[in-house]
Amino acid sequence: MFSYYSYERHWADGLLAAFCVPVLVLWAGYWGVHLIGLVYARYKFHRKDHLAPREEPWPGVTILKPLIGLDSHLASNLESFFTMNYPTYEIMFCIQNVNDPVIPLVNELVAKYPNIETKVFIGGKKVGTNPKINNLQPGYEAAQYDLIVVSDSCIRMKEDTLMDMVHNMTARVGLVHQMPFTCDRTGFVSVLEKVYFGTCHARIYMSAGFLGINCATGMSALMRKGPLDEAGGLRAFGCYLAEDFFFAQTFQQRGYRLAIASSPACQSADTREIAGFQRRLTRWAKLRIAMVPLTSVMEPVTECLLLGALGALAARCLLQVDIIVFYLLHILFWFLLDWLMLSIVQNGSLSFNKFEFVVAWLLRETYAPILFLRALWDPVIQWRYGVFKLRWGGVVEEISPPVPPADETVKVKL
Repeated sequence: MFSYYSYERHWADGLLAAFCVPVLVLWAGYWGVHLIGLVYARYKFHRKDHLAPREEPWPGVTILKPLIGLDSHLASNLESFFTMNYPTYEIMFCIQNVNDPVIPLVNELVAKYPNIETKVFIGGKKVGTNPKINNLQPGYEAAQYDLIVVSDSCIRMKEDTLMDMVHNMTARVGLVHQMPFTCDRTGFVSVLEKVYFGTCHARIYMSAGFLGINCATGMSALMRKGPLDEAGGLRAFGCYLAEDFFFAQTFQQRGYRLAIASSPACQSADTREIAGFQRRLTRWAKLRIAMVPLTSVMEPVTECLLLGALGALAARCLLQVDIIVFYLLHILFWFLLDWLMLSIVQNGSLSFNKFEFVVAWLLRETYAPILFLRALWDPVIQWRYGVFKLRWGGVVEEISPPVPPADETVKVKL
């Protein structure tokens, strides 16, 4: 009888160790992600190498701007593209709807800056399911330069941003992307956005960039047109909703590297409600689940609160440490490293105080697993007034076309 229970206990201990050891390895390994992200962000961001004297001339650049509707920040966002310090570039404004209220704003800016070469394309061209690709297609076809920037309407450029992106486009690089961040704005939603993009998102983004993993986003990206044309042009990516991921994948398959620009992408979106920002995060989670399901399934267990709880339980079972002390120290050090990462990305004084940071940080860490489960439960995506369903591999099926209601044409739906 004694030997039977001894055997049973030994079997249970072995099973417990088989669970706890990988958990502790994951917990310890993720601190490496923190350190890689911090060190690479400190090395990469806010460098001014592009301002040094340059022997070869700056190449011409075509900027593709997809537009739909108006928001309170759009005028200043668009005007920043007319005031950049770069010798040769053209702006292609691509507007889907002939009645879009953004058209007078674009015409006003074009008239205000006659020295900047611009073209306006209205109506788009149906080449796939992705409405952004359809909108951009006429501008892409008319582009006269080999370097293409795809830049969303929420992006605001600094005077030297384009120069920085082109400087990072070396001979071996096919795509230069900016890590998404946010402009300083008022309101708690802007605090929440800045905390997300400057902590959790920055950590993963910079670690993946350092390791050569495809993490490119299409908010602001500079690409070589030649390899895209070889792949079939923009129309070849019209079947995907996350075209940015497949842009980058195409360059990698052709032997090019991806590079992160030294200046983060300054978003100035008109998000006024927490629910609106959460919808964006849920939509991005749905895209990741469809494109890289094996990687995405690990997302919840790499969040601070859940990973800390699992690590504390494993450490208690294997090392007999105090579970409460372990968990609280885990959260404290995670919090401090996130504050450090945000400070590096911001590169200056933050627009909010430490108390607001604590509240926003705790809120984001709390709802992150919930948003992931919501994305897993419902693969349908509502985006730009259209409704889409994702298939495995990232291919998208259109459920209803992206036609804005007549009474909502003056607002941008995020």
